[in-house]
Amino acid sequence: MHTRPAEEFNQRNASFDNRLRPTRFADFVGQQKVRDRLLLAVEAALQRKEALDHVLLSGPPGLGKTTLAFILGEAMGVHVKTTSGPVIDKPGDLAGLLTSLEPGDIVFIDEVHRMQRTVEEYLYSAMEDFVLDIMIDQGPNARSVRLELPRFTLIGATTRSGLISSPLRSRFGITNRLDYYSIDDLSLIIERSAAKLEISVESEGAREIAARARGTPRIANNLLRRVRDFAQVRANNHITRAVADEALSLLEIDPRGLDEMDLRILETIVHKFNGGPVGLNTIAVSVGEEPDTIEEVYEPFLIQEGYLERTPKGRLATASCYKRLGLVSASRQNELPL
Repeated sequence: MHTRPAEEFNQRNASFDNRLRPTRFADFVGQQKVRDRLLLAVEAALQRKEALDHVLLSGPPGLGKTTLAFILGEAMGVHVKTTSGPVIDKPGDLAGLLTSLEPGDIVFIDEVHRMQRTVEEYLYSAMEDFVLDIMIDQGPNARSVRLELPRFTLIGATTRSGLISSPLRSRFGITNRLDYYSIDDLSLIIERSAAKLEISVESEGAREIAARARGTPRIANNLLRRVRDFAQVRANNHITRAVADEALSLLEIDPRGLDEMDLRILETIVHKFNGGPVGLNTIAVSVGEEPDTIEEVYEPFLIQEGYLERTPKGRLATASCYKRLGLVSASRQNELPL
C-alpha cells in the first residue's frame, strides 16, 4: 500500500517538528515563570510519589503547550497519551482512553475547550475522584456502571481559555498561560534548531528571522525552513542577516513580522471601511478568510503590536496602522490645512 503525497507531506512536517521539539526542561527556552512553577510541581509530586496534579495550559498557538506536556511526561517518567477535544465526541471514546492508562500516566487533550459538553461532564468525576460512571443500554434496561481509574494527570491545552466551562476549569490544580517570546529567546531557539538540522546560521541571521517570527517558536522554525531553502539554492548553505532578509522579503514578511494576510486585513479596514469600526464577519468576507482564523491567528499579533483596536462596535485601525501603511490617520486628516 503506497502512501499518498499529502500523507507523506504531513509525515515529513511532523517528523521535522519532533526533531526540533525539546524533551527536557533544561532545553526549553523562554516562559521562565511557567517553567519554574511546573518544575516545582514535578519535584513535589516525585517526592510524594504521587501523580502530578491536573494542568491547564493556555495561550496563542505555537508557543509550546504540546511540548511542555511531553516534557512533563519525561520529567515524571510516565507515558503521555494525546488526543484533542473535537475527536472525543462520545463518552465511550473517553472511557476507552482513560481505562487504558497506567498509574501516573498523562492524558494530553489539545483544544480542550472544543470538547462536547456531554463528554466533558464525564471528566468531572474522572479528574476529581478517578472514577467513571458509564450508562449502559437505554430505557428500562439502562444501568450505570462505575469504572475505577488509576490516578492520572490530565493536561489540557487551549487557545481560548474563556470558552472553558467553570466546572472544568476549577478541576485543574495548576493553571498557566504562555506568552509571546522575546526576540532574544527566539534567536536562541532558532540557533538550536539550526544546529539540530545541521544548518549554518550566523547569530545576526538568526536574530533577523526571530524579529519576524511574531513572538512564536513554531513560526520561527517554519521561517527557518524557508530561509534554509533559499540559502541552499542561492547562498551556499549559509544564513547571514542579508540572506535572511532577502529570503523573508521574498516571502513578503516585513521586518515587523507582518505577512501578506496581515497587510490585507489592515488595508481592508483602512481603505474599504475608512479605518473602522467594522465587524469581524465583514472583514472575513472582504479578505476571503474564516472569521475564527482571523480572530485566533492574525488578530492577537496585530492587537499586541498596536495596529488594531477591538471595540464594542468592531475593529478599529490605530494611528500605528496608518503609519505602517504610509497614510495619514482619519483623525488627523481634519487637522491638515486645506
